[in-house]
Amino acid sequence: MRKKLIEFNLSQRNKKIPELRAGDVVKIHRKIKEGKKERIQVFEGIIIAVKGRQSSSPMITVRKVSYGVGVELILPIYSPAIEKIELVKRAKVRRAKLYYIREKSAKSLRLKYKDLSGFVKVEGGEPETKTENGAPKSENAEKKAKEETGKEIKEKAAGGKLKNESKLENKESEKQKMEKAKAEKSSGEENKSAK
Repeated sequence: MRKKLIEFNLSQRNKKIPELRAGDVVKIHRKIKEGKKERIQVFEGIIIAVKGRQSSSPMITVRKVSYGVGVELILPIYSPAIEKIELVKRAKVRRAKLYYIREKSAKSLRLKYKDLSGFVKVEGGEPETKTENGAPKSENAEKKAKEETGKEIKEKAAGGKLKNESKLENKESEKQKMEKAKAEKSSGEENKSAK
């Protein structure tokens, strides 16, 4: 009987939502009705608890600090009032419930966050793990970065300048021009006062 109940509850879930757990930083897009108008409000915070994982709509507690005041929302994940839930970051935590965060300051928390390149979702709802040539996305990004740095090293060896170096030189030349203009202005004022 219990197995049938769990299967029924899982069949009632109608949206594709990323797997959420305590420590995740999420953006919740909620539908809010004001009179006849309907708008979407975004609430970004950290999930401190997930309750009722096997029910038809698990509840999450999301907390954020707004202007020095802690704000918590307790929401059913599959509520029709929630348009979508975006996963922003995933913290490395060792607790299922993070109620201790309520007493801590934001500075003292300093949670370690994991890279979310593996969690990136395509609009179709499936995770994007591979690119067109079949290599994982993160490996392609690393290869590209290595190629760019390799090009910069080759340019420098050939006597060329890096983009950042040329920007620095432009700033330095602008500073020199400004200093010359100030010097000319001050010498012009001295000449006038001498007459």
